Amino acid sequence: MKKAGRKWKHLLRSSSEAMKYVGLQSQIWRNNTSSIILLIMFPLVLYGLSWIFMFFTIQEEETYSLDAANRGFVHFFPWITFGVGLWFLIAYFSHSSMIMKATGSKPLERKENMRVYNLVENLCIAAGMKMPKVNIIEDESLNAFASGINERTYTVSLSRGIIDKLDDRELEGVIAHELTHIRNRDVRLLIVSIIFVGIFAFLSEMFFRTMLYGGSSSRKGKGGIALVVGLVLALVGYLITLLFRFALSRKREYMADAGGVELTKDPLALASALRKVSQDARIEAVKRQDVAQMFIENPREKKGSVSFSQLFATHPPIDERIRLLEQF
Repeated sequence: MKKAGRKWKHLLRSSSEAMKYVGLQSQIWRNNTSSIILLIMFPLVLYGLSWIFMFFTIQEEETYSLDAANRGFVHFFPWITFGVGLWFLIAYFSHSSMIMKATGSKPLERKENMRVYNLVENLCIAAGMKMPKVNIIEDESLNAFASGINERTYTVSLSRGIIDKLDDRELEGVIAHELTHIRNRDVRLLIVSIIFVGIFAFLSEMFFRTMLYGGSSSRKGKGGIALVVGLVLALVGYLITLLFRFALSRKREYMADAGGVELTKDPLALASALRKVSQDARIEAVKRQDVAQMFIENPREKKGSVSFSQLFATHPPIDERIRLLEQF
């Protein structure tokens, strides 16, 4: 295992896109730290944007006033805190059902597919970890993802296509990749970011609907000022969501590939699986980009498509991942 780990470290260092395999405990520490930073940063940014909005929309004698903005902020501070806190609690405790709905996944019964359960159990024993739940997505495309915040909610979800079209070695490689995401706490960081991005999206949509459909009065006077300020702040919020995605570096996929190989000792099997996944990864039920980033390959991007959004992709090129695996 140590020899394989050293070879994989050298391989990752040889790629300009890849990161050093710094070890399981180091990666867990980094992801936990990033989660805490996001938890602290989000309310600070939200409060800051709220204060700016009040500064430009609450005036005294037709002039902007720091005192008026401060009084307005103090007045609305408890309501903002309560609303965001309630949203976070609801999302925290119901994220599993939300993700199942967003991906069309459902529990896979043990008696329905003993092959999958045997592979997951054997890998968990080898990794010394508690077995997660296993879900299935009834789609003939090939894809998979891991999710959850703690041992009670950790889940590996596999599409019908990836179960039926991969052999045991290939499927084992995919499952090991997803189990590494759980061990590295990648999934916890993903869930936290999805919750925060969801709050920004909801507030932006609510604001625009109010301003666009609230009548002509909302476009005049202070309503017009509020619309302009809202547009600016919506742009800031969008940029913040991009920062959240950058926090979920594409390099985590290289890390999961490396961890999966350490578990299976079979890099060519994972390379073969990724090649098959790359041919048909599009899961029709997945409509949200924040959820799509959880998969082993983004199920919303058409193969060969070129778009501005790819500049901010959270997944590295799958061909590069295959190349690294085949050079092992």
